[in-house]
Amino acid sequence: MNPQIKDSQYRKFCAYGFLKNLRFFDAFLILFLIDKGMTYTQIGILYAAREILTNFFEIPSGLIADIYGRKKSLAAALFIFILSFLIFWLSINFWLYLFAFIIFGIADAFRSGSHKGMMMDYLKLNNWANFKSEYYGHTRSWSQRGSAISALIAGMLIFIDGNYQNIFIYSVIPYAINFLLILSYPSEIDRSEKKKNKDERSFVNNFQALYRVLKQKSVLKLVSTSAFHTAYLKALKDYIQAIMLGIALLLPNIKGIGIENQNGIVIGMLYFLIYLLTAYASQYSSVILKKAPTNLTRKTLLLGLFFGLACGVFFIYEIWIWAFVAFTFIFIIENIRKPILTAFVADNVPNELLTSVYSSQSQLRTLFSAAIAFVFGIFADIWGIGIALVIVSSTLLLLASFISYRKKE
Repeated sequence: MNPQIKDSQYRKFCAYGFLKNLRFFDAFLILFLIDKGMTYTQIGILYAAREILTNFFEIPSGLIADIYGRKKSLAAALFIFILSFLIFWLSINFWLYLFAFIIFGIADAFRSGSHKGMMMDYLKLNNWANFKSEYYGHTRSWSQRGSAISALIAGMLIFIDGNYQNIFIYSVIPYAINFLLILSYPSEIDRSEKKKNKDERSFVNNFQALYRVLKQKSVLKLVSTSAFHTAYLKALKDYIQAIMLGIALLLPNIKGIGIENQNGIVIGMLYFLIYLLTAYASQYSSVILKKAPTNLTRKTLLLGLFFGLACGVFFIYEIWIWAFVAFTFIFIIENIRKPILTAFVADNVPNELLTSVYSSQSQLRTLFSAAIAFVFGIFADIWGIGIALVIVSSTLLLLASFISYRKKE
């Protein structure tokens, strides 16, 4: 990437992504909920509730960010995230965990789109718009590095005290730092356009403009196809922890160390490996785009779903290593797709509506994700995780195969 664009704001964008993904509980969330006595159906309800609340607030939060300022919206989101972490830390039953998931979902709605919108505006203000895919890929790679370090630290914390619940309180620290970082962003990217007339800033006018943009088939196709794969991964990604646990149990016990402590460090290291790979996938996505064949979006979507199906088969037969490899490829494919599709959307949408369109994309994702998470939880309780993976992945694979992509991407 051109060294000229790696200025102080570029470093802030990278630092935001790195700190945002220092959620130490992510690597153990499913195991934590199972440890608290949750069934897979209850876990599916928790995940679906989070996605539904995110979905409900997606478009309003995007419009609020575009009208009143992205910095304020993002800072508010980080504050709400911190509140959800504290509720998780203090919770003792299903209903309190449900409340924590709901708060988390609201925060996610206010976060989504705001940071990408500021980043794309910053590039356009500096006449660097032609670097969109590469720039976003590089900054996103730091998010993946944050996830890698987060998993490693979380594994060490579990190794030391064997307590899943305490990792929620540790997650408050990086989010508090990120809150201060966002406030230091330049005011010129707080919103795309300084509108003098209050009527021009009204929800009605902005919503009508957003509707006109999303009526364009090319934009709607980009938004929906990006949301589909992301929703699939988001709904199911934490179930890889069950695969990691299978791998950990293959290893001999270390004398004098509790099984949960040992599992913690193994799972942390496996996540560290995944996110190192996804960091490189994100960073070099623009290179892949230049060499890729046509219909990249459709082909990677089908490939991601195929790996989910393969993972389910390996899970059924307890071939843990290959199940892990297959699921890891879903993560890698998502991080190749995300920077490319983010740049494609920015190329086809007016600046002043960019955050709203990204939020609309997130809304589609959360609808898909809520449905997948809920159905998967029921299937996993009835037939187990492996068969649930096969059913859900094969159904979505058949559905995606019928989607027509007539125009070149």
